[in-house]
Amino acid sequence: MTDTGERTRFINGLRRAWLDEMRSARNYHALAARETDPSRKGILTRMAEAEERHAERWANRLRSLGVEPGEYRESVVDRLKRAVMLRGDISSAAGILEAGEADADRLYDDLMSAAPSEADRVELTGAAREERAHARALGEFESGQSAIRGRLEGMMGRERWHVRGGGWIGQAIYGVNDGLGAAFGVVSGVAGATHANGEFVLLSGLATAIASALSMGSGAYLATKSEREVYEAEIEREKHEIEGNPEEEKEELELFYQLKGFSPAEAKEMVKRLAESPGQLLKSLAHEELGLSEQTFPNQWLSAASASLSTAIGAAIPVIPFFFTSGWNALIISFVVSTLAHFVVGASKVLVTGRSWLKSGTEMTLIGLGEAGATYLIGIAVAPFLG
Repeated sequence: MTDTGERTRFINGLRRAWLDEMRSARNYHALAARETDPSRKGILTRMAEAEERHAERWANRLRSLGVEPGEYRESVVDRLKRAVMLRGDISSAAGILEAGEADADRLYDDLMSAAPSEADRVELTGAAREERAHARALGEFESGQSAIRGRLEGMMGRERWHVRGGGWIGQAIYGVNDGLGAAFGVVSGVAGATHANGEFVLLSGLATAIASALSMGSGAYLATKSEREVYEAEIEREKHEIEGNPEEEKEELELFYQLKGFSPAEAKEMVKRLAESPGQLLKSLAHEELGLSEQTFPNQWLSAASASLSTAIGAAIPVIPFFFTSGWNALIISFVVSTLAHFVVGASKVLVTGRSWLKSGTEMTLIGLGEAGATYLIGIAVAPFLG
């Protein structure tokens, strides 16, 4: 796209952003005027003021590009939408406004790709983060469970093993299941195609076990590492925002705490205490505004080792009988052992799901038998085409 085309695209996007922010500000003001709860009224008013700041920022940028935004004129459709919104309760109204914040976030993503300067991208990034913060705040309104959620998050913060322990245990169970299912299917298919030739089954089973273990391990390592890198990048951006506009960031955190049931005075005091320790303020903002917590990211090496080892163990189960015997005897033993293993692995999911061990074990056994039966029939079907 030409420079002229990019400039036009940027200007058109800025004008849309200005219109959206003006519209949102009026909606927030209207909802605040109807709200009887002083705490929520204050929050909505501050959201409206934030939208007005955004609108003024984009209007000034348009003028610097030689474009006059003009006077904002609200359409009949916008008035009707607001009237419908105001007829509902706070929960439904918050849902409508939350959808609008999500649309604004997408618009800012598009604008950043057309932004002509780094300064523009920084401004747009900051505005987009505020829109996401507003969406999360509205989600608290919509749920109607803010106080309970706040208490639950506090309890989960104290009981860290719920995340860490459940994370690697669940990953290990998934790894065993993945390896077991893959190897059982391969063993059954190759046995069907080769009339249970032990050498072919053993070779294919071992190859599957090694490939599955390496694939699962590397996948777990890269996924966990990528999540942590995203977390660190977001933390760094949040740090720059705190340094650039500390009062606005503290005001945002106060808003989140008020949504959790604290009074404005209590929220202000909590944020004041957190601000005494910049590191704690940063972590709290990342958690409340972005939903990020360092506690949620396990060690990537532990994830890789857990995934690789558990997958290898699962994949070895259908193959082991072919080390000691061959032919149909080995296949029958492999079938019995693998079926039992499917049930045990399924039942063990109770450690992380809390479901019935019998139901979970039976479900996984049936799935495993279905996979093995399908691959065995495929093996029989392709056998005539083998040399």
